[in-house]
Amino acid sequence: MTERRRSALIGPVLVLATLVASIISSFGAPLIPTVARDFHESLSTAQWSLTVALLVGAASSPVLGRLGDGPRRRVTLLGGLAVVTAGGVIAALAGGLGMLVVGRGLQGVGLGLAPLAMATARDELPQAKVAPMMALLSVSAGAGLGAGYPISGLLAEAWGLAGAYWFGTIVSGLALIGVAAVLPSRAGHGAPNPLDWVGAVLLAPVLVTTLVAVAEGTQWGWGSPAIISLLAAGVALFAVWAVQQLRTENPLVQLRLLRHPSVLSADACAMVLGVAMYMVLSGVTEFVQSPRSGGFGFSASAVVAGTVLIPLSFFMLISSRTLPALVTRIGIRAVLTLGCLVAALGCGFFAVFHSALWQAFVMTGVLGVGLGTTFAAIPGLIVQSIPARETGSALGFYQVVRFTGFSLGSALTATILAAHASGNGQPTVGGYTTALWISAGTCVLAAALAWFLPARSTRLTPTERVPQGRGKAVV
Repeated sequence: MTERRRSALIGPVLVLATLVASIISSFGAPLIPTVARDFHESLSTAQWSLTVALLVGAASSPVLGRLGDGPRRRVTLLGGLAVVTAGGVIAALAGGLGMLVVGRGLQGVGLGLAPLAMATARDELPQAKVAPMMALLSVSAGAGLGAGYPISGLLAEAWGLAGAYWFGTIVSGLALIGVAAVLPSRAGHGAPNPLDWVGAVLLAPVLVTTLVAVAEGTQWGWGSPAIISLLAAGVALFAVWAVQQLRTENPLVQLRLLRHPSVLSADACAMVLGVAMYMVLSGVTEFVQSPRSGGFGFSASAVVAGTVLIPLSFFMLISSRTLPALVTRIGIRAVLTLGCLVAALGCGFFAVFHSALWQAFVMTGVLGVGLGTTFAAIPGLIVQSIPARETGSALGFYQVVRFTGFSLGSALTATILAAHASGNGQPTVGGYTTALWISAGTCVLAAALAWFLPARSTRLTPTERVPQGRGKAVV
């Protein structure tokens, strides 16, 4: 393969790897009823086939990001995709829920590959292509989560649970081959950054205790001793981890980067929008499957419920392509604010108009436009304000923040629906509309954060910038 052709394929291969890893990692939600039936487990227990992927994705993102800063990036990407592929094999062959959870956990590593792909684009692509490609990769990670719902539902209906996971194994294997064939080695490009193993070990229990409490709060009771203990432990462990990160010479995550207004506003928006996105993903798929006999819903199948999210993924990808023109015309802060408000409009629309199935498609399409614009803008906002050597670490932390928002959104929806249940324990239409209005409100909050937290560039010293002679990337 010629050098020119290899260079031309780097962008598409990175998008493929990001999409594949994200889609596979989101296979859990639509398959939960099938998992519960096939393995004779309750729905709440089967939910761990999704929760474990989010947990591992959140924990692995900063580790993979730090490992991938420097000459080890190609090896780290290949290793991550190999783990995802192995996880697919284990999940497909699982004879019980325990083995399935192990396989799904390995597949969750794929959620940590997006920062590596964005850091690779920054270093390997021509300067003019860096910003658009990073925007596309960020949106691909989010769009893949939405696309995983209909894809996994269709696959499970056609080939069963094992067939869905075998499909994931095949496509992740293809992405692995593509990266191996196209991505150049960075051996000799500087010394590798040392990995903060202490920080990595401390971060894992922080995420596990906090996200397990969030995931199980509705089931166990938010006031139960177990949930209170988990949340308290999460806060205490986070304080210990934060102090360790601030004191170590080469931390897993440079928390001091949050002093940059642009980094702070970007991460804050990412978390709030993550909450809103997963509130909608969780709520709308359940709403459309609700029986019409209850006075609302459309008695739709799981496959139809999954297709409702196709406009979300489609318009997230399409709207991201408009980012360069929008930023040139109105500026990055206005783009972020406008995108958040468009997302709020979509949520508010379905809260008011939900008597026909087409209105659900309209809502997810409008939400896709808003989220596509914002998720495309956030990585560029972070990258323009940090040293090049911190790209993987900073974007890894951005992924942690976003996944935390996803988990909070899912748990918040479950709590709202449980609080508005009817006498037979089923959610009422008031529960769904309340969740939608809260989702719209969180998008408005994100807009306020984007506008009032000044998103300005931070000047970097010449030694912090990527050498311009390489013509590869800018800060």
